[in-house]
Amino acid sequence: MVLCLVWLMAVFNVAVAEENKPVLPQPSKMVEYKKVERKGQEYSLKLHIFNPPKHDVKSKTPCILMFHGGGWSGGEPSLFYKACNDYASRGMVAISAEYSIRNVHQGTPFDSVTDGRSAVRWVRKHAQELGVNPDMIAAGGSSAGGQVAAAAAFLTTFDDKGDDLSISPKPNALVLTSPVFDNGPDGYGHSKVKDRWKEFSPSHNVAKGAPPTLICMGDSEPTYLKVKVAEEFQAKMKELGSRCELLVLEGMQHGKRSSKHTKQIKAETDRFLISLGYMKAAGK
Repeated sequence: MVLCLVWLMAVFNVAVAEENKPVLPQPSKMVEYKKVERKGQEYSLKLHIFNPPKHDVKSKTPCILMFHGGGWSGGEPSLFYKACNDYASRGMVAISAEYSIRNVHQGTPFDSVTDGRSAVRWVRKHAQELGVNPDMIAAGGSSAGGQVAAAAAFLTTFDDKGDDLSISPKPNALVLTSPVFDNGPDGYGHSKVKDRWKEFSPSHNVAKGAPPTLICMGDSEPTYLKVKVAEEFQAKMKELGSRCELLVLEGMQHGKRSSKHTKQIKAETDRFLISLGYMKAAGK
């Protein structure tokens, strides 16, 4: 009898949890951009696309391609569904991308950044059928997803031989939240990339012609990204003639942000994208 009651309570708690789970907006469509095979297993990688209301594929609409966080091991595209839906409501084609991660696709960090570069290339190649401006493709992400987005912009290796390498994987703008883009000896994930860190770490590969970049981070996440590293990155970008803005939020830890922090990041991101002509101002 006791066991039965325990079981019923467990079922009830699961049902309540499911009922209270927030309902996420859903993509307008999903398209496969790449197949990968590892250890005899084939995986389909998809782009989860949110189109603006009454989107006309004959138009050349600004686009933002988002990469979820998860340490190159976990996470999923639905983590950016809400943000993508918001971007779409403001006139952008917004895409949350699947990419190889360890827990799902037996992927390595190198596979993650290779897929990120493939995703940008695919969107640019298929811009006409997506109704996207190939010269207005922003990329963004949080944590490891921010590293993947930055890798598309700054790295020069990790290209998939199956891609059309004549097409640039470089985004036209970057919107990064707590990006773990320092993978050097004192940076995040160094043990996972070891002797390839110099070609893998975006903060060590900044070069002339880098896209305008916004970085939002907390002042309390030194294990993942030190404020000093972000400031040095910003200084290097400016020295080479590229726009780089940095917002450091007091008290925000890595992956732990208050509603106030979320509002601040959203406001700053909106302002940045509006200034580049990617997004409409509110109410317009």
